[in-house]
Amino acid sequence: MPHGLGLGTAGIAGLYTEVTDEQAYEAVSAAWQRGIRYYDTAPHYGLGVSERRLGAVLREHPREQYTLSTKVGRRLEPSSDGGDDLAHGFAVPATHRRVWDFTADGIRRTLDASLERLGVNRVDIVYLHDPDDHAEQAFREACPALEKLRSEGVVGAIGAGMNQAEMLTRFVRETDVDVVLCAGRYTLLDQSALTELLPAAVARGVSVVIGGAFNSGLLADPKPGATYDYAAVPPELLDRALRMQAVAERHGISLRAAALAFCAAHPAVTSVLVGARSAAEVHDCADQFATPVPAAFWQELRESGLLPAHAPVPAEDPS
Repeated sequence: MPHGLGLGTAGIAGLYTEVTDEQAYEAVSAAWQRGIRYYDTAPHYGLGVSERRLGAVLREHPREQYTLSTKVGRRLEPSSDGGDDLAHGFAVPATHRRVWDFTADGIRRTLDASLERLGVNRVDIVYLHDPDDHAEQAFREACPALEKLRSEGVVGAIGAGMNQAEMLTRFVRETDVDVVLCAGRYTLLDQSALTELLPAAVARGVSVVIGGAFNSGLLADPKPGATYDYAAVPPELLDRALRMQAVAERHGISLRAAALAFCAAHPAVTSVLVGARSAAEVHDCADQFATPVPAAFWQELRESGLLPAHAPVPAEDPS
């Protein structure tokens, strides 16, 4: 399973704004330089652009030295409609269209296409990608298909990646997943995964990867106009983030460092993914992840009501 800091690669595929091949190459190369060895991608990210760009860098390194995950559930089909993909969040040409497909055949075809774009013959982890509205097919068809791929050695581990905790808890309890990717639901601003998902993962021995540590931007740089869960931030959450930032500044750290440290502190969590679109952002995330957060910071957060007392923090026994 992946450990430590990982790189999420939606950003290098032009999430919201255009990113060049060169910028993407430099970002992934910087991640490797900083010792990051877990890379997560998906066909959805830039209609395959993320996988191609990531593969171009990783093929320069020995396959056994890194952990690679991609996702299935959105199959890409060629499209001649033209235009761009900004309706889905990516500043790339709309060369393909996404088709929801959690059938056994769709899973295998989608993974085969990903392997080709990445230039590898296997991935370490494959996640079901956002099966929110396709639960029945995901549990009935996709999970058995992933188990078969795992038994064949095409993938090392299987799981699901979602922006919610409830269905991920069901995957942990009812299926034979090895790992789940939970985005945005275990952060300084949202601990909903703490109620059931994380305890269930500990009980079942399932690894948890946390994505969205900054809640899509708010915790990275809280200010009016910031985004929270890919939308405009509600005023009360902006106020909460600004108060947290003031506490962080009093203790000589950044809110980014605290956000990453918090995600990594729970015993179920094996890795925290950060998204970056440039080498500078990668270096900043690596610096923040390596920054020790003083115990007095966590104490002040709790005393001011900004963090629940039962949420584990670094260097503290979570039991």
